[in-house]
Amino acid sequence: MIEVTVYNYLNNALSVPVYTELPKEKPQRFVVLDKIGSSKENHLSSSTIAFQSYAESKYQAAFLNEQVKEAIENMIVLDEVAGVSLNSDYNFTDTTTKEYRYQAVYEIYHY
Repeated sequence: MIEVTVYNYLNNALSVPVYTELPKEKPQRFVVLDKIGSSKENHLSSSTIAFQSYAESKYQAAFLNEQVKEAIENMIVLDEVAGVSLNSDYNFTDTTTKEYRYQAVYEIYHY
């Protein structure tokens, strides 16, 4: 499962906790990853994964988002990963809970 590969990689690459769902007790800064789609073409799997970077301010959330993007782009060194492509990234602040977050959406091509 590519989610496990990405989760393990990010846990080692980032200095903040990484989760696959929103934790009950939220640290000041953290990342949540969520697979939102997948496909397969010519025997190469592709997964669309959203990375949400949470922090105490919009600036810190944007800064963490940049760290996540750098880590994901460096993930190409893994044998399981054939390529990565940034779909989009943007301010994704939750206006209901007033939690600052950014979201980066990547297409990850993997074996």
